[in-house]
Amino acid sequence: MAIPSRHLFVDGEWKEPVKKNRISVINPATEQIIGDIPAATAEDVAVAVEAARRALKRNGGKEWSSASGAHRAKYLRAIASKIIEKKTELSKLEAIDCGKPLEEAAWDMDDVAGCFEYNADLAEELDRKQNASVALPLDTFKCHIIREPIGVVGLITPWNYPLLMATWKVAPALAAGCAAILKPSELASVTCLELGEICREVGLPPGVLNILTGLGPEAGAPLASHPDVDKIAFTGSSATGSKVMTAAAQNVKPITLELGGKSPIVVFDDVDIDKAAEWTLFGCFWTNGQICSATSRLLVHESIAEEFLDKLVMWAKNIKISDPLEEGCRLGAIVSGGQYEKVLKFISTAKSEGATILFGGQRPEHLEKGFYIKPTIISDVTTSMQIWKEEVFGPVLCVKTFTTEEEAIELANDTCYGLAAAVISDDLERCERVTKAFQAGIVWVNCSQPCFSQAPWGGKKRSGFGRELGERGLENYQNVKQVTRYISDQPWGWYNPPSREL
Repeated sequence: MAIPSRHLFVDGEWKEPVKKNRISVINPATEQIIGDIPAATAEDVAVAVEAARRALKRNGGKEWSSASGAHRAKYLRAIASKIIEKKTELSKLEAIDCGKPLEEAAWDMDDVAGCFEYNADLAEELDRKQNASVALPLDTFKCHIIREPIGVVGLITPWNYPLLMATWKVAPALAAGCAAILKPSELASVTCLELGEICREVGLPPGVLNILTGLGPEAGAPLASHPDVDKIAFTGSSATGSKVMTAAAQNVKPITLELGGKSPIVVFDDVDIDKAAEWTLFGCFWTNGQICSATSRLLVHESIAEEFLDKLVMWAKNIKISDPLEEGCRLGAIVSGGQYEKVLKFISTAKSEGATILFGGQRPEHLEKGFYIKPTIISDVTTSMQIWKEEVFGPVLCVKTFTTEEEAIELANDTCYGLAAAVISDDLERCERVTKAFQAGIVWVNCSQPCFSQAPWGGKKRSGFGRELGERGLENYQNVKQVTRYISDQPWGWYNPPSREL
């Protein structure tokens, strides 16, 4: 399956990059080149920012930025409808571009459409919230709030959920009335470019959404530092997030960062072993283990550890590893050769440091081509090991036992990250205690990884700050203006009036 040949999407049109460079697209399941994408540079960023600025100001803002939320919602719903119409095609493109199983990619497309629909609802609600009154202690004043789009926003997104992670930013930004420049990861940009075609088909005003594919240093960095970009929203590694934060700081522009994680899943001794085992594997091996919120540190009560690990291995052996397009695939290919080698290095380092590879840790025997790694379970892990401390971003689960609830909490919080955490127990009071003790922005109880457009998403510590999704996701892209009016007929009376004789 070949990918569509596209240029950059700027000002409502397909435009060739200024330097005419392109980047090969490799199917991670076959290691074959299946096409290429345009490679934007700082010159293209400048053109896109100018287009976005024009979109905000066109017709005095009436076309987009100062239009009603209901007006913008119509476009968001039209985009959602097109996503569903093209779901089969988009799902296949996503699977061959980033290596995730086709059924997962199809699920992603449903979530993409749902996110646009939800933000259309929020856009309509903005009309009702506009000019909301503020109660004041003095009856000589009246105050209200105006919600305004923050302006031109730069959206930098990762490769693990190419179109979905883009949508988490694009949908609320457009709902708020912003104009956006989307810079997806060069490792998986194909469906993001197709979003440009969808925007063209539904008649989105030119410049409201611009899509620049390309390398981080050549396109992402100029976007983050551009003085006419009013906000940056970034999802990716903590190291790159730090660079984005530094670049944005030069112009004192707001940013939202959703970064890495090394999330725990705590399994107590009162659980249904099979249910807990499946959630544990899903929490780490979903999306081929390439997910920032992966609950990749398993803490299991020592009294059930042996039985639980045996069960985990049995479940892991039953996971179908295959070409992502094959029916029933549950573990596809790692996104790139570089990431594949990085994951294998993590596994070999864990072994050299004294950990035990309980299952997996190598290429599946039946797959000679493609960047495949068996689901991997590593036991006998200590808190000083690299595998315990660093994010792998691959299908690798490390295991440690605990004795008491207090020890479990201490181990769970023994990380510089704070994105997510999970607890599995039939004792709901215990779950509540542990939930409150977790140092994380997201907590799952008796499950792992569910995500909904309506619920806020984000972390703490080195996992970043700010929230996406939910109402807070839209608020990220708004400025709030306070308007206070003096309504008394009486003079203010602070100064003595000048003499009438003068």
